[in-house]
Amino acid sequence: MDEHLKFQLHPWHGVSIGEKAPEVCTSFIEIVPTDTIKYEVDKASGILKVDRPQQFSNVFPALYGFLPQTFCDIEVGKLCMEKTGKTGIIGDQDPLDIIVLTEKIIARGGILVQAIPIGGFRMIDQNQADDKIIAIMKGDEVYGSWKDLSDVNEAILTRLKHYFLTYKKNPDETANRVEIDGIYGREEAYEVIRRSQTDYQNKFLLT
Repeated sequence: MDEHLKFQLHPWHGVSIGEKAPEVCTSFIEIVPTDTIKYEVDKASGILKVDRPQQFSNVFPALYGFLPQTFCDIEVGKLCMEKTGKTGIIGDQDPLDIIVLTEKIIARGGILVQAIPIGGFRMIDQNQADDKIIAIMKGDEVYGSWKDLSDVNEAILTRLKHYFLTYKKNPDETANRVEIDGIYGREEAYEVIRRSQTDYQNKFLLT
């Protein structure tokens, strides 16, 4: 028996994003819409851990996780500066986040999903690029025909934007802690993914 089969791969470092990336990406899902707890992968062990209970009424409106073997650092920050004209921005030092739209009810995280990127949010959190790639689940009957962010129902985009602008915000706060500087389509989403792959290689494979 192959010794590697006795151990679970680290979902960030041990799982491949896939040979067809960025057009089709293997995605690790941490949170599903039924969760009342915010889960995230423990970077040291690769085990899904409790980050915090959802403190308010925010419910995540889609599958949410990250792209394996990606990292948001210098190159992702450079792209954000190129697009916004802002300065002093770097990536948030995390794997690249992804939102996966599907009609299906998936009741648990800690799973791998094949996702097709169609766009993203250019989100900035305290001078850190915190892009959110938006994708559809491969083979989805309802959303499967969507090719670009322009195909997405405006109500879905509004719901997603509202979540990200408020999920770190206390009810008595008036100012947002994060900003969404813009939304972008499929081709820029591909570029963000490529840059995050470069940042990963520079951080973990070339040192």
